[in-house]
Amino acid sequence: MIKQFIDKLMGKTPKSSKPHFGRRTEVPASVHGIDSSLVDERAINVTRTLQQAGFEAYIVGGAVRDLLLGLRPKDFDVATDATPEQVKGLFRRAFIIGRRFRIVHVVYGRGRDNEVIEVSTFRAHLDNVAAEQVKGNERTSKRQLEGMHHAVDSSGRVLRDNVWGPQDEDATRRDFTVNAMYYDPESQIVVDYHGGIQDSKKRVLRMIGDPVARYREDPVRIIRAVRFAAKLSPLGFKLEAKTVKPLKQSATLLADVPQSRLFDEMLKLLQTGHALASIAQLKNLGLATGIYPLLDVVVERADSAFVQVALADTDRRVGEGKPVAPSFLLACVLWADVREGWAKRLARKEHPHPALQDAIDEVFDARIGDVSGRGKLAADMREIWMMQPRFEKRVGSTPFGLVEQPRFRAGFDFLRLRADIEEVDIRLADWWQEFSMASDSEREDLVQAAKAEQQALQTARPRVRRAPRPEGVATSTSALPPRDDAPSSLAEPADEVVPKKRRRRRRPADAGGESGSAP
Repeated sequence: MIKQFIDKLMGKTPKSSKPHFGRRTEVPASVHGIDSSLVDERAINVTRTLQQAGFEAYIVGGAVRDLLLGLRPKDFDVATDATPEQVKGLFRRAFIIGRRFRIVHVVYGRGRDNEVIEVSTFRAHLDNVAAEQVKGNERTSKRQLEGMHHAVDSSGRVLRDNVWGPQDEDATRRDFTVNAMYYDPESQIVVDYHGGIQDSKKRVLRMIGDPVARYREDPVRIIRAVRFAAKLSPLGFKLEAKTVKPLKQSATLLADVPQSRLFDEMLKLLQTGHALASIAQLKNLGLATGIYPLLDVVVERADSAFVQVALADTDRRVGEGKPVAPSFLLACVLWADVREGWAKRLARKEHPHPALQDAIDEVFDARIGDVSGRGKLAADMREIWMMQPRFEKRVGSTPFGLVEQPRFRAGFDFLRLRADIEEVDIRLADWWQEFSMASDSEREDLVQAAKAEQQALQTARPRVRRAPRPEGVATSTSALPPRDDAPSSLAEPADEVVPKKRRRRRRPADAGGESGSAP
């Protein structure tokens, strides 16, 4: 420090020094206390295979952080000095993915039971000044980036980073200190460069390096900071002051991030079991609006009864290890828009079914756009919404066909949440739950009971006796006022006794003149 001050006074230009990559600290099992039984066998297999081939390999990132906290990680990532091509050659089912950051997915199992271990190569620390400058942003075409290993745009945002380096530089490239530790399941040693173990004990979330520069390199780190704070806040973690300070002013950088990537980050916020906590963090950090339009809607409606119940239900399912679908949660968030548009169309006397379809199309255009590609996500949301009026029909063949639909369970869960906030009668949701679990004979009995219930309601309706019409009054009913108990367009038609019209008998042709002549 004194030498630098003297050099500055003497007018000497300081020599460029190597950036500080931290100090390697190896922490044994007797100190860190990780329970090795919490480590996934497939992650151990990946590290062992790489090490036997002569490479370095460690479990890295959030998995190490969770292990230190005594939690069982949901995902395991591996870091190695092997290149993606070398990793791919060691495993039977391995796939190189990504353009900005090339990584390898090693796949175990098939179908729903498959598990993916993500393997990344140690990346070198490169000064963005020395990187290749590209005009554009993350939407820059692959052809423009062809042949480049490290490219940034004019603001310093990293567009491509596939330069390999040593472990200490890789650690410096990671975001938070608690996510920059390496665990070797063979030796059970934790390698720490930036005081991640100390920060874990202090319950501090601290960004490695200058937070302003790190948010500029990848603005999505802003959302990651919110997500980690929400996930770890129940354990007492808090964001460091220097890490928090530039968050709000850096949020404008998200405008240049592709909408598809922001959409994925939004789903991570809402579907990792900490949706309510994430929304609370967004509000506390001044990021309730401006990150992503659809996320703004979620935060705005988080206090409404239906959305709050849906968010809490999603957190519960994740905590119980049950699957969650983004289509279900987004269908809950946007249901108010669909219901409002549907009601307006029904008020204009439109047919209920096409009116609901039009209302859904309008919501997709206004809220979803083309982010989801109008693929499976949109199809599932549409099916959940279109099922709701069908639940009102409990007679005939409708219940038997509806319960066999692939998305019946999602549609029923949606109905159950509506019943929880008293938007529909709880007895309707109870009937469908019983029907879905009943045998064929029991289902027939339930349908007959529902039919008898409807008939009893119709019989109980008071009938209005009309006075006989005087002679000479037109018999057309078009000018008559509607009955007070007339059914709505979505209800079953009421039974009414309609008097038969007297038909006027034609006179035979030979009795009144020629055929076709006026009588």
